[in-house]
Order: sequence, then structure tokens, then C-alpha cells
Amino acid sequence: MYIQFTPAVAFTTACFALGAVLGFVLRKSFFESKIRDIESYAQKIITEAQKEVVSIKKEAQLQGQDLVFRMKSDCEKELNERRQEQKRREDRIAQKEESFERRAEIVAQREAACARSELDLMRKEKENSQREEELQRLKNEERLNLERTAQMTAQEAKEALIRSMEEKARYEGSFIVRRVEAETREMADRKAKDILALAVKRYSGDFVAEHTISVVNLPNEEMKGRIIGREGRNIRAIEAATGVELLVDDTPEAVLLSSFSPYRREIARLSLDRLIMDGRIHPTRIEEVVAKVTEEMELSLRETGSEAAFDVGVHGIHLELLRLLGRLKYRTSYAQNVLQHSIEVAFLCGVMAAELGQNVKEAKRAGLLHDIGKAVDHEVEGPHGLIGADLARRYGESPQVVQAIMAHHEDAPPQSVLDVLLQAADSLSGARPGARKEMLETYVKRLDDLERIASSFSGITKTYAIQAGREVRIMVNSDLVSDDMALVLANDICRRVEKEMAYPGQIKVTVIRETRAVAFAK
Repeated sequence: MYIQFTPAVAFTTACFALGAVLGFVLRKSFFESKIRDIESYAQKIITEAQKEVVSIKKEAQLQGQDLVFRMKSDCEKELNERRQEQKRREDRIAQKEESFERRAEIVAQREAACARSELDLMRKEKENSQREEELQRLKNEERLNLERTAQMTAQEAKEALIRSMEEKARYEGSFIVRRVEAETREMADRKAKDILALAVKRYSGDFVAEHTISVVNLPNEEMKGRIIGREGRNIRAIEAATGVELLVDDTPEAVLLSSFSPYRREIARLSLDRLIMDGRIHPTRIEEVVAKVTEEMELSLRETGSEAAFDVGVHGIHLELLRLLGRLKYRTSYAQNVLQHSIEVAFLCGVMAAELGQNVKEAKRAGLLHDIGKAVDHEVEGPHGLIGADLARRYGESPQVVQAIMAHHEDAPPQSVLDVLLQAADSLSGARPGARKEMLETYVKRLDDLERIASSFSGITKTYAIQAGREVRIMVNSDLVSDDMALVLANDICRRVEKEMAYPGQIKVTVIRETRAVAFAK
């Protein structure tokens, strides 16, 4: 392509070239100015940074000096404390060394004193040996002189003394016989008066029989002979295993169980019923059945306690307390059944608590458990209120219930309304007409005391008061008590009973020692 070069074109080209040159110059000048400004700003930043570095350096130097000063102060303080502690330790060590030195001196003095005492003892022992030899020689001479004077030997003198003691024993025996005869006449006179009084108040007989005698019906009269056994071995085994007296009389198709303990009497009744149904009646089977019935009675006690708690509306009682509550079914107080008394007290206490706006459930709980100590008061010493409070505390009852049980017989001072309510309910239940009779409780207490005294001697396994307290039968361990010791034991028990008890007439003490030989054929 061809372009024509004219003056206008040349002028335009020249202008364009000049503009390009001017633009280049202007841009160069602008960039140089910017570079100078940047360099100036950079220099300013560098200067400020240098100043800041110098400031930070000075501040760091000051902080370092301060830190060094504080560390130095702390080190000096710790060093002083250690020096003081070291000084105290040195003082204590010095004191201990001084104490040890004093003790060493005391020990040395005591050793010297012991050595002197040992020498004195050896000297005295030697003197005592010489004196004993001299005393023995004098005794021998004296014995020889006595034999020459009395014209008899020591053996002859011993025999003479024994004869004298025998004569004295015979005299004392005759005196005892006369005393027994006088007591017998007195007892006969008292017995006659008792019979007359019994005829006047005959109605009380049914009451006593209900509480001390149970009747077991027999399928036929032949069963009496099987219960008695050959030479009476079965009836003796039943009495020994249960502690209940069996009365086999002319009552048709019935035997009587007599015992002051309703618990024993119930075990004997159930055992005898089971033996009659089974038909196998012999001593070994009797012991097995009595043991089994005793185990079942323990389970029955818990069920009885649970029923009583359910009837009253009290829940959450410990199982052991329920078992003890069941035992109260076979416990009487002044002829009143203690379990029924406890239920009655619980209801009365709950009614009064409701009237006063108190906690009804807590009042019923305290009323039901207030006599729980009577279940074990024959095994544990102390008032039944304190015993029951200890049992309730042990098995998780509240402090209010424990305090009420403790205070219901003034064993502890009342501290709340519940304590007073329980006392009032207990008095109401016992004071209502026909609730209690004094004589039967006194009679049972006497039998309990008789068994307690007999059981206090060693070697005794079982003790039973029978014949309305006129006889106590004692089973002894044949390995610990010999035949001769059995006689001595009977006399010792008699003397203890005479000393500690008051009773009409006389009490027969029978000690039974039985030896069994067992072998197994294989």
C-alpha cells in the first residue's frame, strides 16, 4: 500500500513524536518525585524504628535490673529463713543431746541400783533357803514330838479327824431332816389354805389353763402308748427336746402339754401333731421333727410380725424387727398377750396423734414397736424399754421412735409429744378392765428366774422349769460334768435358789447326765 508523504503528514508525525518525548519526560519526572518521597518515608520509618529500639532496649534493661533485684531479695530472704531453720534444728539437736545425756546418766544410775538390788536379792534368797531348811527341820522335829506325845501317827490323826467330821455331818443331817419336816408341816398348812381359797375363786382355773396348757387330740387311745414309748423313752425324748411337760391322763383321746412358755408349748404341739400324722415315733425322729418345727416357727414369726404391721398400717420395718415382733405373740405381760397389746397401743396412739395434729404414721410405728424389747429381755440384761430402743436404733428406726420407746416407762425423760402419747396409750391398753392379771405374771417371772439361776452354772446345756415351778430339770454336758460333779451341781443350784428366790413349798432340782455312743456300719 502506498502512503503519500505530504507536509501535513510530516507535521502530524513531528507533533506525535514531540508529544511522546514530552510524555516520557513528564513520567520520568513524576516517578523520580515518587521515588524521593518513598525514600524520605522509608528514612523516617527507619529513624523512628531506631528510636523505638533504643527505648525498648532501655526498658528491657530496667526490667532486667528490677528482676535481678527481686530475685536477689528473694534469695536473701530464703537464705535467711534456711539459716534460721538450721539454727532451730541445731538448737533442738543440742537439747535432744542434752536430754539423751541426762537419760544415759539416769539409766546408768538405775543399772547400778539394779545390780545392787540383784546382789541383795541373791543374798536374801540364800538366807531364805537356809531359813526354809531350818523351818523344815523344825517341822519334822515338831511332827515327831507330836506323834510321841499323842502316841499316834499322822495317818491315824487324819482318820480320827475324818471320823469327827462324819459325826458332825450326821448331826447336821439330822438337824436338816427336822427342818425339812417343819417346813413340810408348814407347807401342808399353807397348801390347805390355798385349796380353800381355790374353791372360793374357782373361776380363775379356766384362765390359768388357757395360758399354761395346750390340748393335743389323738386319733385313738392306742396312740397314747406309742407317745409314751417303751419304758417311757418317747415321752422323755419329747420333754427333753421341747422343754414341755406331757400329761397323759384319763382324758379320752387327748394329751395335755404344760409349760409356762407359749412358744415352747406351740413347738411341742406342732411337733406332736406331725409325729401323730407321720406315725413314726421314736427318739431320733422326735429330735428331727422338733428341729424342723423350730426352723419353721422362725419363718412363721416373721409372717406374724408382717401381718401385725400390715393391720396397723406401718410399712418399711426391718425384717429382724418383724421377726421379734412375731415372738411377742408368744409373750405375755400380766396375762396380756404382748403382740395384741402392741397392736392396741399402736391404734390408740394413732387416734390420739390424729386428734392433736401429730404424725399419725410415726405414732403408730412407735406404738407397735414400744415393747419390742420384751422379745429378748430374757436374754439381755436391762429394762425392756432400753433394750427395745437399742434394737430400734440398730435396725434403722428414726430417733423420734427410738426416744419414744426409751421413754414409755420413764427409762428416759420424755422429750416430745410422741413420748407422752405413747405413755398414755400404753397405760390405757394395760389399765382397761380384764386386760391384765398380776398373779400369772409373778408366776411366770418366778419360773424365768428359776431357769436363769440354773443356767448360770457351767457345763449346762438345757434347763426347763416344770411342775408349775416345783421342779427344774437340768441337762448337762457329759464331757464336762461327771456323775459325782452332777450331785455337787444339784446341791449348788439348790443353795443358790434358796438364797436368791422366794417361793412357796420346795423346789426339786434334777440334774440329768446322758451318755450316747454312736457308730456307723459301712
